[in-house]
Amino acid sequence: MSTPLRLGTRGSKLAMAQSGHVAEALTAATGRPVELVEVVTAGDRSSAPVHRLGVGVFVSALRDALTAGTIDFAVHSYKDLPTAAAAGLHIAAVPTRQDPRDALVARDGRTLTELPSGATVGTGALRRIAQLHALGMQLEVTPIRGNVDSRLARVLGPEADLDAVVLARAGLARLGRTDVITETLDPMLMLPAPAQGALAVECRADDTDLVELLAVLDHAPSHAAVVAERALLATLEAGCSAPVAAYAELAEGDAGEEIYLRGAVISPDGTRDLRLSRTGTPADAAEIGKALAAELLDLGADSILGHDGHAGPGTQQFGSTE
Repeated sequence: MSTPLRLGTRGSKLAMAQSGHVAEALTAATGRPVELVEVVTAGDRSSAPVHRLGVGVFVSALRDALTAGTIDFAVHSYKDLPTAAAAGLHIAAVPTRQDPRDALVARDGRTLTELPSGATVGTGALRRIAQLHALGMQLEVTPIRGNVDSRLARVLGPEADLDAVVLARAGLARLGRTDVITETLDPMLMLPAPAQGALAVECRADDTDLVELLAVLDHAPSHAAVVAERALLATLEAGCSAPVAAYAELAEGDAGEEIYLRGAVISPDGTRDLRLSRTGTPADAAEIGKALAAELLDLGADSILGHDGHAGPGTQQFGSTE
């Protein structure tokens, strides 16, 4: 039997679950055994709000382990990755993406529009906070951190102190917890983070045999959608204090398959909300994202992002999938 490949992963329940899925899929497709290697990241050691932790806080330790050769490949929640490429590393595959929409978990089975004025809603993402404010529902939005179970306990546990929380639907699905969702939020109300629900399988660029092996996991439509969304993000050069959202869908058009990309830049208080869309072919995914970002900038997105929130190319950090 071949020597097991070492797959680096964060140790949270969600990270272990999604890495386990990738390991099983690779073994099923290639016959190569895979062992999980837990890597503790700076984000796992801190309880500070995600947007204050810095860039790549959930991925840098995994990338250091890759570079050092202590693991062979890593699985990241793609939205955690800075947009700038990492020297010597290569994204070998984007597996089939989970539903990228956000999900509401509320007391008494309520939907978002059923929440009363003044209801307390917890979320860890500035993008979600901004969009909740933009709805004009007079909700009390509370920044929270923690793993999926601890967030759900804020609503469903015996010591619950919130009326609702908003989480990535993908994380709940990977943990088999979709039963707690009271509403999967329409992107018209809550546009997801760029690359939400997608995984990135990364290895060393010079490990050509492994690059080829991991390519079996790649799902071309998911990969194209993520490329479009992250090209928008990179072109905006938004820092972690600037709520940016993007969602690309692939569908059959009159001339073949098309990408439909929606993007938004929202001020943290929700008073300014710029939203645009653009279509094109999957082969032009990156150019679609760049063009949509340019249109948003023309409309004044740069004044929302502001110099204080501008952190330069490749420095986006939107927080863990959890």
